[in-house]
Amino acid sequence: MAAAAAEAFSRRLSAAVRGLSGAWYGRHMAAADRAIRSRLPLVDVVLEVRDARVPAASAFGPLRRRSSPEEPDRRRLVVLNKADLADPHETEKWMAYMEQTSCSCVALNSHSREGIKELLNAVRARIREIKLGESDCTGTVLLVGIPNVGKSAIVNAMHQIGRIGAAEKGKLKHAIVSSHPGETRDISGYKVASHPNIYVLDTPGVLSPVFLDNESGPLLALTGAIKDSMIQEFDIAQFLLAILDSKEEYKEWENLNLTGDMSSMNRAMPCSSHHNKRQYASDHTQDFVVKAVRQALFDTISSFKGDLGNENELKSLIECQFIALQEAFRVSAELSEDLHKLVATKLLNLYRTGRLGRYTLDRTPDVRKKMV
Repeated sequence: MAAAAAEAFSRRLSAAVRGLSGAWYGRHMAAADRAIRSRLPLVDVVLEVRDARVPAASAFGPLRRRSSPEEPDRRRLVVLNKADLADPHETEKWMAYMEQTSCSCVALNSHSREGIKELLNAVRARIREIKLGESDCTGTVLLVGIPNVGKSAIVNAMHQIGRIGAAEKGKLKHAIVSSHPGETRDISGYKVASHPNIYVLDTPGVLSPVFLDNESGPLLALTGAIKDSMIQEFDIAQFLLAILDSKEEYKEWENLNLTGDMSSMNRAMPCSSHHNKRQYASDHTQDFVVKAVRQALFDTISSFKGDLGNENELKSLIECQFIALQEAFRVSAELSEDLHKLVATKLLNLYRTGRLGRYTLDRTPDVRKKMV
């Protein structure tokens, strides 16, 4: 029932996304789309990077149209990046689903050396398979995906670790990495391995101007594939709170808040010297602020006596949560800025960096229905 009420916020956000009429798909993205399509038939391997939190919504449109379950593209390898921000059990289900549909899949965190090494080994194996075992051949890999799924972070890590493994010298190239979508504008090549020589082409993110369903738009807005400047952050944050309120994960925060155990929240965010870090109330990423935010969310949900399945009552709860979060974030009511926007921006940042837990927002499809 709670999920049904949360869907009302999804529909409202979906309408806002549709109202943009694909405004994110400008001339630069259209040109990148054409360039990628022209290169797809020419490369040996296609690495499709998706967001592990939304594996279905973050699928790359041009590849969806080029393959089917009955005739999969054997050159394609799917990378579920940001696996450290997703529910690990759901990620395992998605990987099993990919394998069942004859699509090889690797789940990783682009900042993990072990994950990148696993990806490099999978690419090497695929190149050798395609080149019939030749050791001195050259393979090309096209790295594709929607904006803000971490393609440039992956190619930087592959380039660095691959060169170290091959004991190559020379200046490292670095792709531009940003938390904002649309930073990569051109296609660039990076050598990531020797014997066989493997070159990866990093491409700009391309997001279709039209989605196949109504669920994808809100999920992509929430995970940051669509720029926040195009949609009201307050609307996205309301959608996020509706999701958090309809799930059970908040119950774990009671014990976390009592013990002060931050390990599960910071698994994906290795930090330097927590102990010597000065505390600033204006910095919403500091542990004591994050703890206060989780406490505020736990208190408001656990003390709520209404019906979460009722859209109006859920809306009332979310309004109360924004008031509680304003205090948790130390946002002064005297500020001239839009308080709701300020709270929403901070809340979305904590979610997108994994400080509010690990969530997978796309359900795993039924393989049998997919085949039909």
